Amino acid sequence: MSDLGAGLGYLIKGQRWAFGHGRWFGFGLLPALITLVVYAGALTGLGYGADDFVAWATPFADDWSSPWLGLLRNTLVALVFILGIFLAVITFTAVTLLIGQPFYESLSEAVDRSEGGEVPESDLPLWRELWISARDSVRILLRVAVYGVLLFALGFVPVVGQTVIPVLGFCVTGYFLAEELTSVALQRRGMVLKDRLVLLRARRAMVLGFGVPLALAFLVPFVAVLLMPGAVAGATLLVRDLTAAPEDPEPAGEPPALRKS
Repeated sequence: MSDLGAGLGYLIKGQRWAFGHGRWFGFGLLPALITLVVYAGALTGLGYGADDFVAWATPFADDWSSPWLGLLRNTLVALVFILGIFLAVITFTAVTLLIGQPFYESLSEAVDRSEGGEVPESDLPLWRELWISARDSVRILLRVAVYGVLLFALGFVPVVGQTVIPVLGFCVTGYFLAEELTSVALQRRGMVLKDRLVLLRARRAMVLGFGVPLALAFLVPFVAVLLMPGAVAGATLLVRDLTAAPEDPEPAGEPPALRKS
């Protein structure tokens, strides 16, 4: 539970940092606004076309009597739209980070600098950073797609599909959302995707504490835009915790009162 609270704490601290640094907050808004416009159009199209898609995909139910036809297709329309929102929440961050790579990398460096200590900087050219970011995002999204299809299928299970599955869906969304956001700071530290996933799994509760509340907030489009700069800042603070070197153990063999301070 302490790790869950710590993850939420980094999310709050990141928002405070962003709102307290107006210049970086403004930089972080622009890529998110561009992505929002694109996604709003895509979800609007999905909303208008979901009925036709479900009718096309279920020709076997054309002769069903009421209320079974309406119940089946309305349920499928709702599930299609929920799946679309699920994918939008996951891919929103990946696309926004890709569009705003130079902005968010600079923002992450500024957070590190404000906290003191070492400030890792990437020596890679921009095109190389964009390629790595895009490649890793595709790999993550493929994992998310597998979970999405599985959760979509389990959504048909009575009771469980309407209670447990949505909770699991938000946990999956939050976890991979946190992975995308921490990738900015971790890439600057020279960590490849495989190593990043191992690092996050070791502190899964903290990652969920950071990512799940953010995933819930990202369901509101304009909130997602406003929180994006702070999300990157908070992810950088989280990374500083995850990658912090352990403290040196106290020398053994001496009573505490005799050890040098």
